[in-house]
Amino acid sequence: MRLFDILALLIGFSAVFSWLNDRYLKLPSAIGLMLFAMLFSLALQLPLPFLPDLQEQVARMLDSIDLTEAFLHGMLGFLLFAGALHVDLKELARQKWVIATLATAGTVGAALLISGGSYLLFQAIGLPVPFIYCLLFGALISPTDPVAVLGILKRAKAPKALEMKITGESLFNDGVAVVLFMALLTLAVGETSPSILDTLILLLQEIVGGVLFGLVMGWIALQMIRRTESYQVEIMVTLALAMSGYAIAAHAHVSAPIAIVIAGLLIGSYGRTSAVNEATLHRLDDFWELVDEVLNAVLFVLIGLEVLVIQVSGDLILAGLIAIPLTLAARWISIALPIRLMRRSRTFEPGVVPILTWGGLRGGISVALVLSLPEGEIGDILLTITYFVVVFSVLVQGLSIGPLVRAVAARGKRASARAGAETST
Repeated sequence: MRLFDILALLIGFSAVFSWLNDRYLKLPSAIGLMLFAMLFSLALQLPLPFLPDLQEQVARMLDSIDLTEAFLHGMLGFLLFAGALHVDLKELARQKWVIATLATAGTVGAALLISGGSYLLFQAIGLPVPFIYCLLFGALISPTDPVAVLGILKRAKAPKALEMKITGESLFNDGVAVVLFMALLTLAVGETSPSILDTLILLLQEIVGGVLFGLVMGWIALQMIRRTESYQVEIMVTLALAMSGYAIAAHAHVSAPIAIVIAGLLIGSYGRTSAVNEATLHRLDDFWELVDEVLNAVLFVLIGLEVLVIQVSGDLILAGLIAIPLTLAARWISIALPIRLMRRSRTFEPGVVPILTWGGLRGGISVALVLSLPEGEIGDILLTITYFVVVFSVLVQGLSIGPLVRAVAARGKRASARAGAETST
């Protein structure tokens, strides 16, 4: 299919599903779009006389799209920049050590726990997945997806400090996970065999290099914005920063996701206070909100349509269902242990561990990474299991994180009231 035809189909599906969700279900955008896309994909597989041609067109479209390339080297830079643009840098700085710990040690710890648990799971079920691919599965499924998290958190109304922890971690941990995944993939395909030290050095280079590169690019863009009053030029500068900055960072072998997040934080915080007037600021916000909404819609429609290409069997369904509590347990442990250690020097909100655990949604990053695995039986197995985890994460966790936040807040208020009553007596 031609590129224009692919884009036409994706935008068309996104528009229709967005309208249906807004008109009838009124779910958070990511959840509603993915749900409608999944239902549509399932309907295409029914023996209805008017569907075969459309099913063939959609299947051909999915075959034509390299989701790994489209997401990791296309959409992700725009989505991360749009998300970081509205984050309060001062509040983020207050939580910097918590976010840094969760995004690095928490992500690596979760990856290792999932790797070991999935290896035992695959061995028990009889699925032929070598341990190195279990490590890859742990790396690709451990990061929380900023695209899914930021969209859902808009409705959850979590306490500001807690929301900042979830948002900050999700913006940074994907860069850590991508570097870890790529190092393991190099080992899995039999090219060079990096040592643990080499991997740690690469991880440090990518993270530190990404931060420094983002600071430089963000500062340059900020100086350009300060010296113009044209909102068209300012939008063009930010668009170039998200697109060209991401591409240059990738070629410079530093973490492009982290670089774009840092640049977006600089523009969003300092640009609002010293570089952009109020009228221009509204236009800039409106533009990036539109970019965010459109790309989010396309991404989650694509994830929903992937139902058409995953392999389904009894063993894979069982493995996918067991992988869901496995990833949640690994997430809980990787959150609970660091927070328990940090409680010695800082105070955390009530219910921080369950909310961070349940609010750590998986999404497009996990799907894009699993699709980058070599074609074959192992890749098909991990794609199906990843799909189970992502669908559960977005649909079930995404719909219930709001009630969980409210329940934890209500319990905290009752505990405070009881403590106050006991003190007064």
